[in-house]
Amino acid sequence: MAYILCIETSTTNCSVALAKNGQVVALAEDDQARYSHAEQLHLFIDRVVKVSGLKMADLDAIAVSKGPGSYTGLRIGVSTAKGICYALKIPLMSISTLKVLTRQVVQQSSEYPIIPMIDARRMEVYTCVFDAKYNEQTKVEAKILEPNSFQPFFDKNDKVYFIGNGVSKFKEICDNPKKGLFIENKNPSATHMCEFADELYQNRDFEDVAYFEPYYLKDFVGG
Repeated sequence: MAYILCIETSTTNCSVALAKNGQVVALAEDDQARYSHAEQLHLFIDRVVKVSGLKMADLDAIAVSKGPGSYTGLRIGVSTAKGICYALKIPLMSISTLKVLTRQVVQQSSEYPIIPMIDARRMEVYTCVFDAKYNEQTKVEAKILEPNSFQPFFDKNDKVYFIGNGVSKFKEICDNPKKGLFIENKNPSATHMCEFADELYQNRDFEDVAYFEPYYLKDFVGG
């Protein structure tokens, strides 16, 4: 049995979940136009632990969304996660923000690729391509969107999923709108980290707390 605290702060959504064996026990989150992470994160951590009937000392590990995303949001989330790990002497795990976002897409019988998009301002997004089982197929990049972006995936598939707060920009210019399944205005949530976190814990896939840094991808993105 493992209790894992999951922290997601890479976008405007300040999100904390407590997982027990990969299942969500408690969730606290707030997604506002302005970033509330500095004010809310520690309150949310305290809330989900207490609601679950636990104490901080009962936690077995911390999982944090590592980016890409907001420079400030990631810095707050990762520094908080590292601080708890240091204090409790428990392991730290990290999960790609884009992978967390893909988990909101649940396919019943299809095997369509999933392309998460996090807004990086103007016509740029943080993105990569995942298969239907959430396995990364391309390298994470800061991509400037063009009408024929992702054309090889449109050519090979009947449909392609797009999800995230950067999707609306691509939907407006996409050369293949009929093949696109556009899930707009979605931000990653800690609730979708839980299964991934439990798998990492079982495999003992831990980060070095002393040296771990967020995956900013770019030097600075406001937040």
